[in-house]
Amino acid sequence: MEHIRNFCIIAHIDHGKSTLADRLLEFTNTIQVTEGQMLDDMDLERERGITIKSHAIQMEYMYKGEKYILNLIDTPGHVDFSYEVSRSIAACEGALLIVDASQGVQAQTISNLYMAIEHDLEIIPVINKCDMASAMPDEVEDEIVELLGCKREEIIRASGKTGMGVEQILQAVVERIPHPEGREDAPLQALIFDSVFNSFRGIIAYFKIENGVIRQGDKVKFFNTGKEYDADEIGVLKMDMIPRSELRTGDVGYIISGIKTSREVKVGDTITHVARPCTEAIAGFEEVKPMVFAGVYPIEAEDFENLRSSLEKLQLNDASLTFQPESSLALGFGFRCGFLGLLHMEIVQERLDREFNMNVITTVPNVSYRIYDKQGHMTEVHNPGGMPDPTLIDHIEEPYIDASVITTTDYIGPIMTLCLGKRGELVKQEYISGNRVELHYKMPLGEIVIDFYDKLKSISKGYASFDYHQSDFRPSRLVKLDILLNGDAVDALSTLTHVDNAYELGRRMCEKLKELIPRQQFEIAIQAAIGAKIIARETIKAVRKDVTAKCYGGDVSRKRKLLEKQKRGKKRMKQIGSVEVPQKAFLAVLKLD
Repeated sequence: MEHIRNFCIIAHIDHGKSTLADRLLEFTNTIQVTEGQMLDDMDLERERGITIKSHAIQMEYMYKGEKYILNLIDTPGHVDFSYEVSRSIAACEGALLIVDASQGVQAQTISNLYMAIEHDLEIIPVINKCDMASAMPDEVEDEIVELLGCKREEIIRASGKTGMGVEQILQAVVERIPHPEGREDAPLQALIFDSVFNSFRGIIAYFKIENGVIRQGDKVKFFNTGKEYDADEIGVLKMDMIPRSELRTGDVGYIISGIKTSREVKVGDTITHVARPCTEAIAGFEEVKPMVFAGVYPIEAEDFENLRSSLEKLQLNDASLTFQPESSLALGFGFRCGFLGLLHMEIVQERLDREFNMNVITTVPNVSYRIYDKQGHMTEVHNPGGMPDPTLIDHIEEPYIDASVITTTDYIGPIMTLCLGKRGELVKQEYISGNRVELHYKMPLGEIVIDFYDKLKSISKGYASFDYHQSDFRPSRLVKLDILLNGDAVDALSTLTHVDNAYELGRRMCEKLKELIPRQQFEIAIQAAIGAKIIARETIKAVRKDVTAKCYGGDVSRKRKLLEKQKRGKKRMKQIGSVEVPQKAFLAVLKLD
């Protein structure tokens, strides 16, 4: 056990985590690196150049004549995948904190660092990309010393591209990171930190052993679900899964036990022996709190059950996804899904399409609100369709977040304007070092859900970084905005919005829908309404056939008779005709600017 080290790599987006991981794997001769980012094995990760999943891999390193086993976990940097990071941190004793030499400390660096410090991890600071012409290692060192309070000589300068400093990092991992603590003679306790679905082998769970030993063929049980299994195959994770006959305390590995249903494996559960169980489960991770809710519906109604099983399999691999069934008048049966952010929602939609061939419609994303009635009872509402009658509502509370934006002083003005436009309140601003400033805001979560991050990146030319966590609920003047087509409400387009934004939003939605809904044989009225009050209207004109073309000369009453007949037909058609809303319209409402 003295020769095992478990560590993860944490950093902001694009600070070079996966590239540095490649160099570590190459240096320890674990694999031949044939292309960049070997650990990012999903097509989506390769295409977008981001890490979506944490990846665990085992390396062997000779140091002072002794062989050490290093278990490395490469983690995502984006705020939407922070739950992946928190699970990786729970399975480690140390972390490499990587900072880009040309960009310095960013918002996500700080929030991932605090997460690691809460778990008492040993932090090894590394300045990456020191070979670049724009690198400022000395200024970045100042920032790290101020942030961590460490000594300057503890900071390692490295480059994932050239391989500089890689050996120093590996030596620091062996020397500074403590080995796992635990007793091999105690009952087995292993923490499940991830799982995947394999269509041939069933569900494969990844775990870290805190106490005890597990051998192939043991009878094991999962503590929280109480289900019992045989350990058909156990092993360690390299680029592929490598079977072993036994795994001891401190090891990170996988178990295959022919589990078929995804409900039986919970990330954060504890594996123990049936014959000699442990008395209590390992304290896992806190339950994930979804930030954004959206309805996900199959395009064909008969695909509902397929969508359910696809979501269950996806949830194994992405534990931050939550879902429950719901139905909508316009779209039929589907699921209300909770996501950690808009990028997370986009990735889930893309993975459903690629990995499970599920084509889905997603409704307008929104957040959860608390609604208090006149008697003082509180109900939590995740979608506008679930709102009670306005006459019964006493007040509505919406979730607020503590947001921190780190930027250079050149962009303070535009960023403040953006935050004020989103109903933000400036709490404080502090100068970190040189010309970098951190702005702290209190903002409604509903305002930042749709396009805040994109706008922030564009007005700051990509230099601002943003991080947030939910703080509390506050009373707010919110109204439900309905979209009516010929007097019928389309529940998938309803939104909850602030009173001040309602008129503008209603007008823009009507204009957008007028462009996107195809013309029919009859006139279509598109209206935005708050309760019974119509606040905006657009009309799509009917497509008319020229019925008087065959009349040449003669009395005008002949033409009038044909026009009257056409008018009666159109009236009847309007009573029975229904308006189809294309999928483009649902998506366009998200990108209204």
